[in-house]
Amino acid sequence: MLDVVVMVSGGGTNLQALIDAKSRGELPHVNLRAVVSSSPNAYALTRAADAGIEAVSLDIKLYSDRAVYTRELRTLIRAYHPGLIVTAGFLYVLTPDFAEEFEGRIINIHPSLLPSFGGVGCYGIHVHEKALAAGVKVTGATVHFVTAIPDTGPIIAQKAVEVADGDTPESLQRRVMEQAEWIILPKAVEEFCANT
Repeated sequence: MLDVVVMVSGGGTNLQALIDAKSRGELPHVNLRAVVSSSPNAYALTRAADAGIEAVSLDIKLYSDRAVYTRELRTLIRAYHPGLIVTAGFLYVLTPDFAEEFEGRIINIHPSLLPSFGGVGCYGIHVHEKALAAGVKVTGATVHFVTAIPDTGPIIAQKAVEVADGDTPESLQRRVMEQAEWIILPKAVEEFCANT
């Protein structure tokens, strides 16, 4: 099994998808080693603790400098010797040296069909607001490798979701999670760990 560290900032719904897949026996090559949150109040920490996974917070609000925060985060993550890092709702863009150090071993789940609706400022509900404003008929989710430039790394998996008439950003967000994110992320993580 490969040790996996999951980086989060909020509720941890994608983390829960990994935990649930693990409990169903769908991640035989995955050891969910630790969850690292940028916020001490993230519900994802509770999800991790309830599942018996080490849960650690490195509060970004205590750091005025992104480079210093990234350096501290790298030191923390390094201590776990992860074979894979998953950013699952980690809402902060780190300095390029983070992606460079863990190149090829860090993946992200993004709530659109990249390259559409990606990049700086495109996260969470904002992605779905942009999709609806653009009038697209199909959106979805993408698992990709993390590189120094946000949302531009090689694509691992994508799954499309139709936009329904009358969708709100919230209803679309929920459907993209249920029909795409929670399906492709566990599969991508297991595939990576099984083949490493």
